Amino acid sequence: MQPIRAINLGGLDLYTNPLARQRGTFTHLLNMVSDPYGAKVRRPGYITYLGTPDTAKVNSLFSWTKDDGTTQFTYRASGSALYHSVQGTGAWTLSGNGTITNGNHVGYAVLGNTLIVGDGAGSTRHTTNGTSFTNTTLAPISEHFAQYQNRIYAAGTASTLFYSTTGDATNWNTSGTSDSSSLTIPDAGKNSKIFVCADRLNAVKNSGRMFKWDGRDLTDTSISTGPSSPYSIASRDGFFMFTNRLGHYGYGGGRPELLSNAIQREFYNSSGSAVAGTALDSNPAEMFRYQYITSMGTLTEDYRGYTINDAIALFDFQKSHYYNFQFANFPTAYHSYKDVVTGDDVLIFGDGNGQCYKYGGTAVSDNGSSFQSVMELFDDYDTPELEKDWRWFFGFFNPGCQAQVQIATSNYFAKGELKWRDLGDVSSGVAEFRFPDDASRGRFLYLRIRDNSKNSRFSFYGYVCQADAIPIK
Repeated sequence: MQPIRAINLGGLDLYTNPLARQRGTFTHLLNMVSDPYGAKVRRPGYITYLGTPDTAKVNSLFSWTKDDGTTQFTYRASGSALYHSVQGTGAWTLSGNGTITNGNHVGYAVLGNTLIVGDGAGSTRHTTNGTSFTNTTLAPISEHFAQYQNRIYAAGTASTLFYSTTGDATNWNTSGTSDSSSLTIPDAGKNSKIFVCADRLNAVKNSGRMFKWDGRDLTDTSISTGPSSPYSIASRDGFFMFTNRLGHYGYGGGRPELLSNAIQREFYNSSGSAVAGTALDSNPAEMFRYQYITSMGTLTEDYRGYTINDAIALFDFQKSHYYNFQFANFPTAYHSYKDVVTGDDVLIFGDGNGQCYKYGGTAVSDNGSSFQSVMELFDDYDTPELEKDWRWFFGFFNPGCQAQVQIATSNYFAKGELKWRDLGDVSSGVAEFRFPDDASRGRFLYLRIRDNSKNSRFSFYGYVCQADAIPIK
């Protein structure tokens, strides 16, 4: 038979019939990304970001750049404290009036040169200098804020949506020259996240219901599949993504679109081994460049039966590819921002022990720890009914690649019955392998590539293989 080629590699696909899969998609894809498009590259690592002012779980991360365009603060909420760092390089410092309700998240919004914050239990506060907060008189208790039409909106703790006086984040008076007011968000559940998309303020309830407000009229979107986790909402250039118990959704102001079919088995499956639904009610997420990254939790997908502890899902919506990550430190909060000094896009995250980290750049380890990258796929040569005598395999990598490459042949999909063969050294960049007689016969070819280095990254560009069909007698 003519050789077959897989030189345009895709993403993770746990959804499609295995006999109808697009060649070059993966049944297991851990700690890899696509760069360049059509290839697979070991993901970057991360380093520590500042110190640990306490050892409590980091619940919130955010940043604020003042209107001078050069003064920038990053903030973290952990334990019962809100801390700030000047320019993202100064040590974490307890902010003035920065005591919060222990374990609560902190939300924020910006209007003019005022940052307003709240934890949903204590007084709403604001700052104009970035380091010290003042209780905001008459402002509602809230965790969720948004700036819309030159006002600050605050989602109250029940069903009331409040807004400040025009042009003043600190004025919540409702009389005289002040025009602060409120409206009720109807239907089941209590208020959750609010955000601005397509020139409308979108109000979410924890029942999944969503409404739109244009400053005059409130519109029922007839949607019940809104975000289950308010901390999972993230955006890039007006395109939003969020998580609920059915999957990841994309939202541009119309109806949410389900994007996560490829990893549906990680959200729910027939074996009941998917991620716990309760984890999806508070899981954090962020958009970094054009990648949506979200903490999931421990899961076992029932397609190939792999368990991933503290799984992270990443959706690259430029390429429509899904990947799984696993960090040495499971993220409990994320934040992406543009560093005003370097101009770089930065992704930081915090963990359950009070440490924050900076992802990417030149880091090749997880803060000094090695991590395993794994890719698995299989090929049926477009003839699943025929046994094949597999002859040659060519794999293409970067020169100096230190990954371990294995292949197996089988007539079945059972993972436990595979007998893997090592291809040997692939540091030249090309793995050329002739199948031995005792491991060449089977309907399916399986390929596994793994690396556990903390010193370098590697690239996989594709493969070519050749087999002879064994006629059916």
